[in-house]
This record gives sequence, structure tokens and C-alpha cells, in this order.
Amino acid sequence: MVAVEIPSLVLKSSTAQRRMPVIGMGSAPDFTCKSDTREAIIEAIKQGDRHFDTAAAYGSEQALGEAIKEAIEVGLVSREELFVTSKLWCTDNHPHLVASALRKSLRTLQLEYLDLYLIHWPICAKPGKFSFPIDAEELMPLNLKGIWGALEECQRLGLAKAIGVSNFSIKKLENLLSFATIPPAVNQVEMNLAWQQKNLRDFCKANDIIITAFSPLRKGASRGPNEAMDNDVVKDIADAHGKSSAQVCLRWLYEQGVTFLPKSYNKERMNQNLQIFNWSLTEEDYENISQIKQQRLISGPTKPQLKDLYDEEN
Repeated sequence: MVAVEIPSLVLKSSTAQRRMPVIGMGSAPDFTCKSDTREAIIEAIKQGDRHFDTAAAYGSEQALGEAIKEAIEVGLVSREELFVTSKLWCTDNHPHLVASALRKSLRTLQLEYLDLYLIHWPICAKPGKFSFPIDAEELMPLNLKGIWGALEECQRLGLAKAIGVSNFSIKKLENLLSFATIPPAVNQVEMNLAWQQKNLRDFCKANDIIITAFSPLRKGASRGPNEAMDNDVVKDIADAHGKSSAQVCLRWLYEQGVTFLPKSYNKERMNQNLQIFNWSLTEEDYENISQIKQQRLISGPTKPQLKDLYDEEN
């Protein structure tokens, strides 16, 4: 199988204009270091994947680190060719804990630096034991200015080539941009055909912030019908192009100029997800896609949910 060459985007506020491959491999959640996770990552590297997304909260940093180490040792890839993202969990969302949390992720990943480090949620919880969901009684005021200053220092020290955020609304990004010395390079958010995020996309584009879409193929039947993959509009477009529904979902994201993180451990589906760069959606496709009902899937990491987490934006 010939490895696919994947396009990339420049992170404007990164060190040395780091490039981010448009498609990456998601790894959330994986609460044990499973051998199949490690093997799937090595297979993804063989197929051409160079962008891998993890987080302290996912439990997959160890497996990713082991896979990267093995892939480098056997000569599949060099560290410089890889793009690795991890994230700062809410219990470490305190200015004095940022650097130590990042260094801990680096130790677990067996890496000297991250390509991108993100604030996982715009939420601060009491330091200590990881729990999910977070009990609302554990929440504390978020010192975003202090946290961002600590992240900027991590980038200056070379611990991360770029810094960014995840699950930030336009309002929260505006606040961050008002004091950031190094602007966020990325905002990782839920985005898919059933949650298209047009206003947020427009804002991020105007401010040189690249969006990374998680849940690009939506969730499966465990939470009801998959409003992206199982949508009749998507199925009809897929049939017309001789493609899969997943390929239509990912091609649409690619055409929006965003990056995206499908998660598959299946060899054939991995390869299928990479076959989206040599064809295009039509104007009629776009007209039909615009009719898809919009509804957010991911409501947040707390219990009960916070009503103002996304600032009522859509």
C-alpha cells in the first residue's frame, strides 16, 4: 500500500511556521494502554498519517508514545515528520501547573517537544485527581490570562512549537486575543456536517486561527442515530460520487480549510479516510448539505452541564 501524501496548513503563530497535516488520527478516549492502539498508530504511519492527537485526559499518551518510538526506531518516520498534539486538563488549568503538566505529557509520550499544546476546555477545576465528568462543585474561576502566559512561556522554552485552545466560543477567543502576546494557533472544536460552525469558522479564519474538527464523522449509534454519517443527504451525495459517507463528511471539512481528526483502528477505513484529496463536492452538494439539521452533540465535561459554556453560540 502506497502512503498517501497529505496536504498541510501553516500555523501562523507557531515556532518556525510549523505545518499541520490537515487530517490527523484521534485517540479519545482510551483509558488503558492497549496494544491495538499502538499497532493502529503504527499502521496509520505506514499509510501516510503524520498527525496524531491525544490528551492527558484520554489515557492514550503512553500508547502513542510507544508507537512513535517504535516507528522511529524501525525507520518508518522521523520525529520531525510527525505532528503531535496533547492537551492540558481542567485540574491543571492553573498558571503554576501548566509547565509541569506539559512536561508530564512529554515524559509519558517519550518526546522532547509537542508540536501543539491545547487548553482542553475553558474550565478550571480544583487540582488533584482526574475525574470525568467533572462535578460542578469542583469548578473554580478560570485565570485565562495567567494560564495563557504560562503556555506562551512553554512555547518560548521550546516545549511546544505551537499553543492553542479547544472548545472555545467566539466570545472566549475574543477575550483571549485581547491580551495574548502569542495568539492561539488552533481552536479544536466539534465540527461535522450536523454541526457546521459557520460563525466560528468565519471568526477563526479572520484571525488566523486554524480550526481542528473533532467528531468529524459524528458519534455512533450508542447515542442515537449518527446525524452525519447516516443522514440521507450524505448517503445520496456519496452514491452520486461513488464514495462513502465518511469520505463525503471529510471532504466537506477539507473544503472548509480546516483540519480534522477521524478515529479508526480499522486498516481499510483508515485508508479510505485518506482518499479524499482527488475529487470535489458540487454546488448542488453544498445546497443539499446546507439543509442538514444542525445540533451540537458534545455538551461539555461537567455534571451538571454548564449552561453558558459555549456562550449560546451556534
